[in-house]
Amino acid sequence: MRKVLVLMMALIMFVNMFGLKVIMVTDAGGLGDKSFNDGTWAGVQMAVEQLPDIEAEILISKEQTDYVPNLTNAAQNGDVVIGVGFMMADVLFNIAMQYPDTFFIGIDIEPSPNQVIPSNLALYTFKEEEGGFLLGYLAASMTKTNKVGFIGGLEIPPVKRYEIGYRSGVEAFNQIKGENVTVITGYVGSFTDSSKTKQIALSHYDHGADIIFTGVTTAAVIDAAKEVGSSFYGLPDNAPLNQIIEEYFEKGRGYFVIGYDMDQDYIAPGYVLTSSRKKVDVAAFEGIRSALYDRNFNSGHHVLGIEDEGMGISPMKYTKGMVPNEVIAELVFLQKLMKDGEVDIPQNEAELGSFDVNSINIPF
Repeated sequence: MRKVLVLMMALIMFVNMFGLKVIMVTDAGGLGDKSFNDGTWAGVQMAVEQLPDIEAEILISKEQTDYVPNLTNAAQNGDVVIGVGFMMADVLFNIAMQYPDTFFIGIDIEPSPNQVIPSNLALYTFKEEEGGFLLGYLAASMTKTNKVGFIGGLEIPPVKRYEIGYRSGVEAFNQIKGENVTVITGYVGSFTDSSKTKQIALSHYDHGADIIFTGVTTAAVIDAAKEVGSSFYGLPDNAPLNQIIEEYFEKGRGYFVIGYDMDQDYIAPGYVLTSSRKKVDVAAFEGIRSALYDRNFNSGHHVLGIEDEGMGISPMKYTKGMVPNEVIAELVFLQKLMKDGEVDIPQNEAELGSFDVNSINIPF
């Protein structure tokens, strides 16, 4: 044991003297997804800018078969390896155990029940259900058709938690306000099939949904929203924001998308109502900081939510003027209840089935 401690101390001293080489391995969505790959890379870049002697490199995975060679390459050439996405969980665990002198960070990766996490591996996951809850409540507050949509990529735990949280927010709105907003759900079976994603989005809009939260390629759903919305408004696709807002109030309704994982409001101002904000950048930065400075690397499973400022929603830079002040205030109030532990958001179908917020009294 003493020998191991001496070796670890020597490693830490070496790291502090010469810095770190950080290599990030993307999932199959690659860089440019405007979601958690881009967000994690932003956290790496933040570390390069704010921490001393950090060198960064990225390896792009085009398909799942790239995970093993990319992570192996990264482990052989880097001091810190960051793997992104639930789908590479098994590979990341295996590679981390093969390279005990390398630090590993898994973003959106969680252990299986009773799985032992190596001491050189830090995992960061998020309480997507908490962000989803706020988005569902907002969507239910804003719908003019009493129907909202949810589209997921693959039915994996992070996406499913978003769905359950979103439906919980709608259910909370129904209970508190005595309304009957319903949710249309659909899964693409892929995170990269833009054509099928847009087809499902158009179907949701055709069946009455006017707001869709997308747990998949947002651009495809935005295309659908702009196609349907611009036709409804009688505006060109590239109409400026002020015209979109004018037509929204003139018509008394519109078509919206809710963005996924990062602030995506800028992609289509006036059509993206808001975005979920999963702070993968903060998680990546914290993991790198720990590898650089902490005497004992902060390994293990870390779950970030509203209370940790790890989840939230975008500030609605372009659409806040469309949202009634009462709704904004209610979202702030509900977020405080979550931070104070006064409301627990369901994480699965069973918990959703018994979800009861009738005791919540919004004091304004």
